[in-house]
Amino acid sequence: MSRKKLPRFEHNRVSPNVLEPGKELYETIKGNWRERYFLNSNPIVIEIGCGRGEYTVGLARHYPHLNFIGIDRKGDRIAQGSKQALNEGLTNVAFLRTDVFKLLDFFGKQEVNEIWITFPDPQPRISQVKNRLTDPRYLTLYREILAHEGILHLKTDHDDFFDFSVQTLPTNGFSDLITTRDLYASEMNHLHLGIKTKYEEIFTRKGFSIKYLKCKKAGY
Repeated sequence: MSRKKLPRFEHNRVSPNVLEPGKELYETIKGNWRERYFLNSNPIVIEIGCGRGEYTVGLARHYPHLNFIGIDRKGDRIAQGSKQALNEGLTNVAFLRTDVFKLLDFFGKQEVNEIWITFPDPQPRISQVKNRLTDPRYLTLYREILAHEGILHLKTDHDDFFDFSVQTLPTNGFSDLITTRDLYASEMNHLHLGIKTKYEEIFTRKGFSIKYLKCKKAGY
């Protein structure tokens, strides 16, 4: 194990804004995020695969009236976002250490108002398509936890993954897609708020255009 990871894991163990195995809230938070963690009734926004938490923390700065939860299975990654949020005194941020396919273990039905997926692994090989975060099996989970007409956002640099997502969302319970293949050159440019993840910085420096889509959970 890397020496850098040990202090990050220790940070997570004692940090009040990290929920991970071994902590009481980790086992009991489902359906109770507002009452037991945020202590308010504000809307909940989650970022799936949040990595180092740049987007989760960045959004929390801009929207203090919303509650944000960054989700990632890598503890050494979320420790960095946790530290940043604590250093800035952001009380509307939490980090959850778990796998995406376990979302229903931590969120009640319609508990979440918005989902962000920012620069996930595009899983480019044919054998990997089922692992894409907009594969129908994941979209079923998102629909379960999203409130009526809850919003899903996606940002990626990868053309094939973006096209796949544009095709799968309307046939799996999401509607009113708004898309752009070049966010920074579009009229939706304001939506990025100046927030960039590590990978977004890398891709934009290399000249890749950033694809973005927004849609909502369709009615039953």
